[in-house]
Amino acid sequence: MSQLRTVQVLGGGSAGSSAHVGSLAAGLVARGVRVTVCAPQAVDSAHDFTAAGSQFLPVPRRSDPAAVAALRAACTGADVVHAHGLHAAARTALALSGRSVPLVVTWHTRRYAEGARRQILHLLERRAARAAAVVLAPTSDLVDLARERGARDARLAPLTVPPPRAVNPGPAGNGIGVDKMRAELGAVERPLLVAAGNLVPQHGFTTLLDAARLWRDLDPEPLLVVAGEGRERDALRRRIRNEELPVSLVDPGEEPGELLAAADLALLPSRWEGRSRFAQEALRAGVPLVATAVGGTPELVGGAAELVPYGNAEALARAVVRLIEEPAERARLAGAGRAQAAGWPTEDDTIAHVLSVYDELAQPLAAGRDR
Repeated sequence: MSQLRTVQVLGGGSAGSSAHVGSLAAGLVARGVRVTVCAPQAVDSAHDFTAAGSQFLPVPRRSDPAAVAALRAACTGADVVHAHGLHAAARTALALSGRSVPLVVTWHTRRYAEGARRQILHLLERRAARAAAVVLAPTSDLVDLARERGARDARLAPLTVPPPRAVNPGPAGNGIGVDKMRAELGAVERPLLVAAGNLVPQHGFTTLLDAARLWRDLDPEPLLVVAGEGRERDALRRRIRNEELPVSLVDPGEEPGELLAAADLALLPSRWEGRSRFAQEALRAGVPLVATAVGGTPELVGGAAELVPYGNAEALARAVVRLIEEPAERARLAGAGRAQAAGWPTEDDTIAHVLSVYDELAQPLAAGRDR
């Protein structure tokens, strides 16, 4: 295994998949695997893959001939190529056309589209699923979807991202840092609710604003802070201004844990999630979580979070109000969250599982070269 060479291909998508690849690459290098990471330059700037011993090659998130040729060259000599996400998988399949190197695809998330875009999405899913020797997915519904799209081998796999950096609460651990953050946000003597993610329709932020209208009569009025960027940002900002909602949109930081350290509640209103990084960080930090009962979230959180139906602003608002008014229940969820997080697969578990898949796929090729 010390001579195994793998290429990890990222499309520059979610922070969670990039963090996963950073953890995976570092763990593989530590086990003697030669790792090359191919991704847009901005992704390496954020995660510094070379710091742990990987080689990094900038490849843009495009499917034009130049980008595909660059990816094909990067994969020359690889024993296993591992693409993360649908776009990366489709481009990698094109780059590997005519070569026998096995392709592993990790299907990190489920996407939604309507009309003509839905047909394009289905085509992309079929291309990714059928090109892969093995599809790895963090939830059972994604495994089923990969099989429906023609995957030869689709498996449920642990997918763990690194825990966040510890947040310094202030000098001598006296909480000054957290107090200062709450003061800067305007939540000194009012409940602070935090949500984070890409501001796109499937993440449910419109429903979250609907819910904010329903809890605004509480005294004191809770403040909702939403950290994120995306195509819905301007529309959400207009709603907040026009309806005078107690909501603040802020730029996403490198570590959502810094906001979570100051939060009373964490909110995850998505249409679908796999193993949400935000949910993981909330439970690890002991921040009570209200989330939609979708995708892999119920399995991830167990009984350590308040689960509500997707798209139901009334149910979401009721859950938030109840937890604000019941500190004992918040304390119970905080303890349950930490206990639940302690039982999740570790980074080592994830790396060992992926390495076993690589070994399984690379051995027949090595045997063929020896004959």
